[in-house]
Amino acid sequence: MSEIKTTITLNTGAEMPLLGLGVYKATGENEVEQAIVNAADIGYRLIDTASVYKNEEGVGIGIRSSKVSRKDLFVTTKVWNNAQRVGDIEGAFNRSLERLKLDYVDLYLIHWPVPGCYMDTWHEMEQIYRSGRAKAIGVSNFSMLNLAELAENSQIVPAVNQIEFHPLWNRSELVEYCQTRGIAVQAYAPLARGAYLDNPVLQPIAEKYNRSTAQIGLRWSIQKGVAVIPKSTRVDRILSNSQIFDFSLSPEEMSLIDNLNEDYRSSGIPEDMQDVIL
Repeated sequence: MSEIKTTITLNTGAEMPLLGLGVYKATGENEVEQAIVNAADIGYRLIDTASVYKNEEGVGIGIRSSKVSRKDLFVTTKVWNNAQRVGDIEGAFNRSLERLKLDYVDLYLIHWPVPGCYMDTWHEMEQIYRSGRAKAIGVSNFSMLNLAELAENSQIVPAVNQIEFHPLWNRSELVEYCQTRGIAVQAYAPLARGAYLDNPVLQPIAEKYNRSTAQIGLRWSIQKGVAVIPKSTRVDRILSNSQIFDFSLSPEEMSLIDNLNEDYRSSGIPEDMQDVIL
């Protein structure tokens, strides 16, 4: 079995865990706080939130309630579309830090490439990065065209492009574009909201390794060098999603899973982006 990697090296030189906890829609009473404590106990070291998730305060409480030192955690948050449109990037970032009760984040992302705004947003984020309050900056939901415009008009290459990515939508051209330019790819919705869990191609592979189809899908992703942030607040699923580093899929199995691609989008697009996102 080949060496099992648990982190990916960003273009900043920092190590980002290949597995993290997504907390989208985790807004119930004590829900996100307990999920983070459980995840940290299990071994998770990356927490991914966003201002629009409305749970940054809870994320901060969960971080402080865990037994893990802040320096050993990798915390991501994101700037939302309305802040881009009004040009309040610095204010939005400071409000996120205040809600999280943190002095810095490890990664700050543009959540969506708002037309006519995201270049100005990026230039503001470059200043935040230079200030040291964001150890890395990146983007989410960016296409190759969006990334090419950034490359032509800015000085800092995004550390990460966070995109929907899973066996039913493997984004192979975009992933290769990013990886050949030093941009790490991180997958949100890596389980496609459950859409491939009964897939007949994945089931025999899962049986071979005594794993779930979810674990096979996550393993496939990290074996392609794509980090994953599956969302769950259930401790059993948080644990199960983490058990992907002690086995490897064969090249033949990887190819079989590659061939499942059907460009299936499982996650929604914000209403204010419907006309501009393909």
